[in-house]
Amino acid sequence: MTTVVERPVVSDVRPGSSGAAVAALALFETRRLLTRLPVVIAFLVYLGWTVWRGGKDWGGYPALQDVDRATQSAPMLVGLAVLLSVNHAALRSRRHGTEQHFAVLVLPLWRRTAAHALSVVAAALLTAVCVAAQFGREALRPGAIGHGSVAELLVGPLIVLLSGLVGLLMAGLVRSPIAAPLTVVFFLFLFLFFTGGPSDGGTRWLMPVVVEPTANTLPSDLLGRPAAWHALYLAGLALCAGLVAVLVTGGRKPVVMAGVAGAVAMTLVGGVAQAGGDSPELVRARERATAHPEQVQSCARRDGSTYCAFPEWGPRVADWAGVVDRVRSLAGGSAHERAVVVRQRIEARYGLSGDSALTPLERPHEVTVGTRWGGNRVPEFSAAVAGVLVAGNEKASTSMCDGRMVTVMWLALGWESDPMAALRRVRLDDSVTGSALVLQPTDGMYMTAAQTEVLRELLDRPRGEVTARVRSHWAELTEPKLTAARAARLLGVKAPEGDDKCLD
Repeated sequence: MTTVVERPVVSDVRPGSSGAAVAALALFETRRLLTRLPVVIAFLVYLGWTVWRGGKDWGGYPALQDVDRATQSAPMLVGLAVLLSVNHAALRSRRHGTEQHFAVLVLPLWRRTAAHALSVVAAALLTAVCVAAQFGREALRPGAIGHGSVAELLVGPLIVLLSGLVGLLMAGLVRSPIAAPLTVVFFLFLFLFFTGGPSDGGTRWLMPVVVEPTANTLPSDLLGRPAAWHALYLAGLALCAGLVAVLVTGGRKPVVMAGVAGAVAMTLVGGVAQAGGDSPELVRARERATAHPEQVQSCARRDGSTYCAFPEWGPRVADWAGVVDRVRSLAGGSAHERAVVVRQRIEARYGLSGDSALTPLERPHEVTVGTRWGGNRVPEFSAAVAGVLVAGNEKASTSMCDGRMVTVMWLALGWESDPMAALRRVRLDDSVTGSALVLQPTDGMYMTAAQTEVLRELLDRPRGEVTARVRSHWAELTEPKLTAARAARLLGVKAPEGDDKCLD
């Protein structure tokens, strides 16, 4: 008779071996997470969208205080993919019925949860690299101005971290694969609901990304966005989700409990501070920049003209001066050497939630320029300069209702390499025929159908020929109540057939 003696299994787990096992498992889960198809597709779409949109929003002249916020929305797609993938990975053993086999391993369930949480950190770090590359690309453009915010740049990576840890928490609370997709739908609904609500409410800062309702560009010290507090709030939420996920899976150690308490405190401090609203000092600074910009601007003289800009826009002066010189080069009479004052103006009293139009200036030979440049902003500024050279001031140019608009628009567009494309960009309806409103930094100017016909004829002719006629008939072409037909005769083109009546 054979006697079998069963020896107890002696674990040779050495101190510190569980930590090494967690690190090894985290490395394995990181590799699996970053190679999962949803995550790969999300990163490819994110990168493709970023490359395709690069520079288009700012016409090659970005303001970095806008660029940092533009890095926040796209990582939400990556975050949703990471949420689903982490949740799916955490439920892998339950789906395959292998949970009981893990009981013989070194790692209990809560340590395996910690390994999954570490894999999310890797996805957030990869997102941070993408955000840094996106911001760096715009910051290195020759026309970039302003200052970005590190706190704003952290929002994208923190969204990915928060999303992944929420997916991990859902796996611990609801052991069902349907929970994560339902959570994604809920988050999308919540985001659409809050972004469609009032823009000045403190509740909007409870969302991961706070989208501003306008595309206004303000000096970086007038933005008033509590970006640092919001980053603290998101970091606290992410830590809460990750530590609670460890807690519900059995990690009831004092260090975990203390971490949860600290994360809750971070979330509350950030959440309360970010909803505090604008300080009295910020309100006064915005009022001063709007009503009395000369108090906070510096001015430079170029070729007799004066250019006054907010401190961050000093590099733009050369671009503005180039446009002014080209417009004056086509003018006749005293306007050919007219000194103008270009004043940068903003409406900052409502922060980034306002979109009020600037009122035209009544001071002689003073032109408004905005904070955005490139693209359509160039012909709009050119039209404003031309209007002041012809009418004397912005108020008079915006109320102009006669054939002088032909002269104005020739000065504004005649120097362009593709004047017809510039004409399309400067008109409200993107048309090159018929009547239309001409955009500029303040109130627009109106072109009749007859004036448009004459202008098109001029733009089709050699620039030197038209410039000579404009200079020789400058006094007649800048007389009030000039008709489009008379302007055509003076400039040697056929009489227009379209309507020459302005809007009432």
